[in-house]
Amino acid sequence: MNRAHRGPPRQFLGLPAPAKINRFLHVLGRRADGYHEIQSVFVPIDLCDLVDLGARDDERIVRGGDLTGPADDDLAVRAAYALQAAARALPAAAGRPLGADLRVEKHIPVGAGLGGGSSDAATTLLGLNRLWDLNLPRAALLALARGLGADVPFFLGRGAAFVEGVGERCTPLALPYAALVVVFPQVHVSTAEIFADPKLTRDTKRTTIAGFSAALPPAPGADSPASGVVGNALFGANDLEVVVRARYPAVDAAVRLLARYGPARMTGSGSGVFLELPDLARAQRCLGELRPALPAGWSAWAASTLEVLPLADWLAD
Repeated sequence: MNRAHRGPPRQFLGLPAPAKINRFLHVLGRRADGYHEIQSVFVPIDLCDLVDLGARDDERIVRGGDLTGPADDDLAVRAAYALQAAARALPAAAGRPLGADLRVEKHIPVGAGLGGGSSDAATTLLGLNRLWDLNLPRAALLALARGLGADVPFFLGRGAAFVEGVGERCTPLALPYAALVVVFPQVHVSTAEIFADPKLTRDTKRTTIAGFSAALPPAPGADSPASGVVGNALFGANDLEVVVRARYPAVDAAVRLLARYGPARMTGSGSGVFLELPDLARAQRCLGELRPALPAGWSAWAASTLEVLPLADWLAD
């Protein structure tokens, strides 16, 4: 942060926008509005995009850095415009320019089910709320987030959450630490395409937070499974995984490859696949053994779950 004068900051550099994994993802049914009712547990991890924000003396939102499509379609840009429109109604913002230079350095792969675009949008909301000295509370930003995308509200919370509805209802969870190996098979999966597939199961029985929590070990130890692993299996299922693996052989291959080392699962609508392990040292050893077997072009990381989202304290409840 650069404070050249008293008052609001003029620049934030390197704001983290972390990825997430889905410990499970159940599709309960299709709603009257065409969206699907889901239940899931989202957990943030320390694989992060980086967001730079600079105040402008005009009303423009100028997008730089890594782009994966037209700037106007970028979720972080849409978040900036949504906050700008909301701020114009605030007496505190009257007469002040609310423009920004917005740069994103991408480390989270696109179309991997890791929530990178949604996280970029949430970090943009958090950063501009401070950069523009708006002081909007969490509830106000959550209202904007719900109009941007199903995963964006989660990234305005504090950490892991039990997620319901289309993704907008997030109940905080306290979960033990886990290390991860994450594999990206260089396939970009369309979420809309998977949810529209007639082969998708849409009638999974509703679970509860208590049911999820009761199935987990109290804490991972040196010889115990990771926090999302029950016995020799992960809790529940990712209902989208069967459809994605049938449509994308590379995702099927990634699950099979990781499954040599333990229970592996696709995250979100894919194509990222993860394996949970009790500690980072074990994850790094697994990654070292795995790398020679990765097909050309695939990417893989060792990562850790985050107890608290990096900017969780930037909002008042």
